[in-house]
Amino acid sequence: MELFGNYLMAFIETGGFLAPLLFISFHLLRPLFFLPVVFICISGGVLFGAVAGSVYSLIGITLSSIMFYYVIRWMPGTFNKLVRVKHKLIGKQTSFTPSQIALLRLVPFIHFHLLSLCLMEISAGFKDYTKSALITNIPLAFVYTSIGQWISNLTPLHIFIFLMALLPLLYLLRRKEIIIKWNEFFHPAT
Repeated sequence: MELFGNYLMAFIETGGFLAPLLFISFHLLRPLFFLPVVFICISGGVLFGAVAGSVYSLIGITLSSIMFYYVIRWMPGTFNKLVRVKHKLIGKQTSFTPSQIALLRLVPFIHFHLLSLCLMEISAGFKDYTKSALITNIPLAFVYTSIGQWISNLTPLHIFIFLMALLPLLYLLRRKEIIIKWNEFFHPAT
């Protein structure tokens, strides 16, 4: 694994301007591979550092949002289906502000393009959507790329200690109820 990491870092360092372009293109291809945005942003922090990784992630995420805008407008049937799904999940009367969407983008379990759809509904047009998408993507890119930078600076000993500290938490936070079926509790008389 360490050999692969060293090979990847050497490739990026010698890649010059191609490495950032490949990373930004990977943001655009991310939905095809069903990868979460958080994973790509953390990878940017590991590969490029916090500052450069944040800039590259912000560019890639914003381009992905713009691409989503055009693709979803090109397919009105899919757009209507997504709106129905959004109404079932969030509600018909619920609309978010751009600052709420920026905070919701920090939650890794909420789908990125569902929030882009919410942003499309409150935007006046393409220019307003692009501006809002850029602003709401800044916290996501900065926070998760910084986490990637932090992870890359940890030694294997620190990672091992962190994982060992998580094991008792996993045990303590487990589900503490036991479900016994009626037939298992009361055995029929034989």
